[in-house]
Amino acid sequence: MNTIIAFILMFGLLVFVHEFGHFIFAKKAGMLVREFAIGFGPKIFSIKKAETLYTIRILPMGGYVRVAGEDPEIIDLKPGQHIGLTFNQEKKVSQIIINHKAKYPEAQVIEVERSDLDHELIITGSLVGEDELVTYSVADNADYIMDEVATQIAPYNRQFASKTKRQRAMQLFAGPLMNFVLTALLFFVMGSLQGIPSEEARLGEIMPDGPAEAAGFEAGDEILAINGEPISKWIEFQTSVRDNPDQELFMQVERAGQELEIAVTPQAIENQDTVYGQIGVMQSIDKSPLKAIPYSLKETYEWSKLIIVNVAMLVSGQFSLDMLGGPVAIYGATDQMVQSGFWTFIHWTAALSVNLGVINLLPLPALDGGRLLFIGIEAVRGKPISAEKEGLVHFIGFALLMLLMIIVTWNDIQRLFM
Repeated sequence: MNTIIAFILMFGLLVFVHEFGHFIFAKKAGMLVREFAIGFGPKIFSIKKAETLYTIRILPMGGYVRVAGEDPEIIDLKPGQHIGLTFNQEKKVSQIIINHKAKYPEAQVIEVERSDLDHELIITGSLVGEDELVTYSVADNADYIMDEVATQIAPYNRQFASKTKRQRAMQLFAGPLMNFVLTALLFFVMGSLQGIPSEEARLGEIMPDGPAEAAGFEAGDEILAINGEPISKWIEFQTSVRDNPDQELFMQVERAGQELEIAVTPQAIENQDTVYGQIGVMQSIDKSPLKAIPYSLKETYEWSKLIIVNVAMLVSGQFSLDMLGGPVAIYGATDQMVQSGFWTFIHWTAALSVNLGVINLLPLPALDGGRLLFIGIEAVRGKPISAEKEGLVHFIGFALLMLLMIIVTWNDIQRLFM
């Protein structure tokens, strides 16, 4: 049960942060956000606030923010069509009723002559049975009602395509960006509260019954030199100990302002064909918010670089598709992380967050990176690729992505029974 709760919270956090980036930058650019969804498939929860529908869907495979104009608008009025109109206090059309007009007795029924709900925001028509044409002004937040389901119209200036290339690119990039921000924030919290390994050659916990305890080392001792060679970094101390199994080392140590010399012989540890030295000490930990800032940025960068390298290896054929893991594998790994402790789980969440950010920036159809690629092409050629062609590419890309998810999930399930 702990793993299930942890997985749901982790998944929800990662997707929410990603989609919130898209959402907030869409709002900032003046786009109409129709839906903010966590998950795919049928809705299990929904609530509408202002002009946005917030939903939770059954399949935990991601989420989306649906912005007006990203998909073809379904709102279309044809000449000769009979529709009902209701009006607000400013005498502008507030509701456009397509069917079931009898349920709206206050509606004025007209026969459409022409309409423009993108730019002019007008409907021209005549009352049913009359010849006189009247042009009605439409409110920019009017609802288009079909089968008693209301959809707010989207004037062109509220649509994705109407915005500048910079605004559109920023709206697409904002999702991955927020994942990088979350990763850095989680590493900052870990560094501030749990502490970060000190780069200095200072000893932390002394392991019981080890060579260091027997030699008289204490937590907080700072190593100044080994066999006369100056030491300033933990990596230098660690390398010297590892490279000298069963060899006595004379260490110059500073303790409480005094310098001591302590002799210790690293214990030889065999690992397959390798033998290395160990004296039984832990690296000291610094708990400092100031040091946690560069630590969080460095860890975010290192994890990003690692994921990019692994993606490159996958593309080059050094990794096989069977090595990929999907939601089932992630759940299994999450179970192990939860069992290992809270901070291990937080570290795992940070790693998945940066993974989500990097993967979404890949220039593949249906991903944020693929859509950014189309904006880049538009900038180069001076005009956008037709919406129909771009939509077809993204549709095929999304279908292939879903197929990949099915294959990866099937591999995950098979591994459970191996």
